[in-house]
Amino acid sequence: MRLTVSGTPLDGPILLVANHRSWLDILTLAGASGCIFVSKAEVRRWAVVGWLAGLNDTLFVERTRRGAVRGQADALRGALEAGRTVALFPEGTTNEADGLLPFRASLFASVLPPPPQVRVQPVRIDYGGAAADLVWPDEEDMLGNALRILGRRGTIAARLSFLDPIDPAAFDDRKALAATAQAALERSGAIG
Repeated sequence: MRLTVSGTPLDGPILLVANHRSWLDILTLAGASGCIFVSKAEVRRWAVVGWLAGLNDTLFVERTRRGAVRGQADALRGALEAGRTVALFPEGTTNEADGLLPFRASLFASVLPPPPQVRVQPVRIDYGGAAADLVWPDEEDMLGNALRILGRRGTIAARLSFLDPIDPAAFDDRKALAATAQAALERSGAIG
């Protein structure tokens, strides 16, 4: 993989919000920013992947338990208050199409009201012409997807674009904050 980074990944307590195409997003984003991730709880039980995610201090969330959202937002807030950079894929799943799925706003509650110095930084992940080959469709299992991607010929050119940060103090509402972050990503160019 050949990675190009534009913009400046901020240091400190930053909530990175990015589009999500593939498990490769995690490798590229972690390598460029040193972030930890928010992940669905099922990942914790996956062989090897769950173990690796645990090593990275991943915050696991139960997406199907609506009543647990407040505790999940509190855990995310705690990581930010500890000075961590945390990455969130607010689409909630990998996206097989060009563009973005609607952002799920629930975990944006973690930054309202904002802890000191916290910013939200949108990050566009783009694989250019290879994007269609790298997606992880819902019906494909982890091993099949990994083997398909690792068996692909040629170099994967990935681009991370760290966009201007958003001050969450300017928002009273998590949905408005999520919509602003999504709009920033949409304005940044084609997402593939």
